[in-house]
Amino acid sequence: MKRSDVIRTIQVQFKNMRASDAMAMVDTVVDTMKDAVANGDRIEIRGFGTFQQRVRATKNGYNPSTGENIFLPSGKTILFKPSRELTKQMND
Repeated sequence: MKRSDVIRTIQVQFKNMRASDAMAMVDTVVDTMKDAVANGDRIEIRGFGTFQQRVRATKNGYNPSTGENIFLPSGKTILFKPSRELTKQMND
């Protein structure tokens, strides 16, 4: 499902809503979620799942083509954990 599909679904659900209003709603929600995760906050959407920032530790790796050892610095990533309801729905 793409962003445009989400916008179209909102328009179908709320028949009097213009496309620009639905687009503004989606953009606001996504921007708020991005800012929250970037600031280290945890986002919980009941029935869907949680998003949170994770820090990867530094580690030593190697270049598979040369066999040379390389240093991999720490970094941040996003962890998504689906809710039990979502997992159950996917497996039914």
